[in-house]
Amino acid sequence: MNDPLTLSVADDELALLTDLYQLTMIQAYWKEGMHQTPATFSLFFRQLPPSRRFILACGQQHAAAALSRLHFNAGAIEKLASTGRFEDDFLDWLANWRFSGDIWAVPEGTVLFPHQPLLEVDAPIAEAQLLESLIMNLVQLETVLASKAARIVWAAGDRPVVDFGMRRVHGIDAAVRGVRAYKTAGISGTSNVLGGLRHDLPLSGTMAHSYILAHDDEPSAFRAFARHYPDTTLLVDTYDTLQGVQHVIDVLRDMPSLTVGAVRLDSGDLGALAKGARRLLDDAGHQSVGIVASSGLDEHSIAELIAQAAPIDAFGVGTLMGVSADAPVIDLSYKLVEYAGTPRAKHAPGKTSLPTRKQIFRRQDTQGRYLGDIIARRDETGIEGEALLVPVVTGGVINTAAMADTQHASARVADALPRFPASVTALADGESDYPVELSDALAHLSSMV
Repeated sequence: MNDPLTLSVADDELALLTDLYQLTMIQAYWKEGMHQTPATFSLFFRQLPPSRRFILACGQQHAAAALSRLHFNAGAIEKLASTGRFEDDFLDWLANWRFSGDIWAVPEGTVLFPHQPLLEVDAPIAEAQLLESLIMNLVQLETVLASKAARIVWAAGDRPVVDFGMRRVHGIDAAVRGVRAYKTAGISGTSNVLGGLRHDLPLSGTMAHSYILAHDDEPSAFRAFARHYPDTTLLVDTYDTLQGVQHVIDVLRDMPSLTVGAVRLDSGDLGALAKGARRLLDDAGHQSVGIVASSGLDEHSIAELIAQAAPIDAFGVGTLMGVSADAPVIDLSYKLVEYAGTPRAKHAPGKTSLPTRKQIFRRQDTQGRYLGDIIARRDETGIEGEALLVPVVTGGVINTAAMADTQHASARVADALPRFPASVTALADGESDYPVELSDALAHLSSMV
């Protein structure tokens, strides 16, 4: 299983990647003798961004596995001591701390809606509290990017989508971990070498305009590159797109031993240019040469190109997916929902939370179409539907069998999305009519807490 953590934080500093108040609260729990009291925290979101009708949960299982190994080594303890904020006896306790609790999570690539937990942590309160900042950071990024990528893949239908966005995403963590999120969503390949190799996503790429400009003319550049890389994709818009396509045709005529897999359009009216390129290629007998389109694409522009019947065989998508430009954040919350066996809930206006340990049940009809979800108490029985939350860490130990790899996750997404009503997968802003309800028992408890 690939580690979701990235190169930017050394192993001996990972435990320090937290907010100060987590550590000060934990020391306060410790001083008050509360630190071993059982508690449950729930990770969820209260509302969808205006441009989303669902989120695709991603990163929660791998984050759980990573956090189950979290510890403070001697170097981390020394750095905390240097702050002057922590008592020596507390630091001695922290040096021996290991996560001993349970983590329940939905499988990678699960479609979720407001108030449904991505995961829940059952542990002594100090242990569960310590995970908050890091677990939110890890899950937030991959869920945001997977949710955006899933819409793009859905819009593209059976046409492959390749990630071209590494250069403009927000840092190394996003560039590398983002590839895992894209793979979960069903992206077919990536130009990101480290991300692709780490997360087993096929590497894909063409050439830059600089390669064309470095040669005396466009045909010379095409001939040279095609000799080096048979079946490659040639970038044809450096000067004039359709003239570039004609140059590809001329090169193939003059050098029949060369092969070209596709031409890439990276500027202009992509729909009209794709149709013009297809006519030129077909008239010259090159029906097997495909057309790849890139340049500022997202789910809306891809859907528009398909609606125009543009003869595009694959899409390269970069910045707008890599930064999830229309919805760069999902407002995740990690809240205490049970303490010392007593349900707890937040009642602040606009920031309420559901109490107690929970389970999500997803109902479907005899044709496998999803009918709606029920959020229930975890210990409830007799509720119709598939239980989505599964134990991925038990007693501090990873449940290897419960950990879905990303290949299974992408298959899960491809299988699940068509089962939802069209209002869930629609690309336009708006709300879906997919029902998410509370069980009678949870609704009653929520009214009492």
